[in-house]
Formats: sequence, structure tokens, C-alpha cells
Amino acid sequence: MMNLLTEAAPAGAAGGGMMLMLVYILIIGGAMYFFAIRPQKKEQKRMAALLASMEVGDVVVTTSGFYGIVISIQDDDCIVEFGNNKNCRIPMRKAAIAEVEKQSEAVEAAPEKTENKKEK
Repeated sequence: MMNLLTEAAPAGAAGGGMMLMLVYILIIGGAMYFFAIRPQKKEQKRMAALLASMEVGDVVVTTSGFYGIVISIQDDDCIVEFGNNKNCRIPMRKAAIAEVEKQSEAVEAAPEKTENKKEK
């Protein structure tokens, strides 16, 4: 019975099927690179640049959603002050910071908010 199956298929057809499968695998691999791997690397570079440019006095949002002000920066750690209470200073990893708003941007945004309140 096995002989009948191997004799029925020509020898060149099996090689063509393997080439077509290899082409499909390459296309799927390329799509995975452009849709998943490349954007992730781009986001990692953006976050690394954001954390490297972080300075004392910047307003940050942690991954848990807390807003705070950076008061000290070491290599991989930073100390963030939360709320109006000056005693609430928590050391944390830089990786736990999700967003950074520069001190100059925060100062510029504040007058715009007060101007909008005066107009009302």
C-alpha cells in the first residue's frame, strides 16, 4: 500500500511543496517581525531615552498610577515624593515609571489652566 502512494506522486512535486511551505514560513516570520517585534523594540528605545532624560523636579506617573515629583536619581533607582506631604518619599526603580513630564512643561501648563479658570 505504501508503494502505491509513493509511486503515485512524482518526485519533483514533493520538492515544490517544500519550497512553497518555506516561502509561507518566511512570509509569516517577516509579518511577525514587522507587526510585533519591531514596534516593541521601538517602544523600548523610547522608554529608555525617556528615563535617561529624567531629571530632578520632573513630574512622573508610576506604573501603578501614582503621580509624584522626582527628588533624587541614582543609577537604576530614584526617590519620588508623592502628594503635598513632604514625608512621603518612596525609593523606586526607574523601570516602575510609566510617564515623565518635564519640569518646564509642567510650569507652562499651569498658567494655561489658571487663565481658563479666570475666563469662566
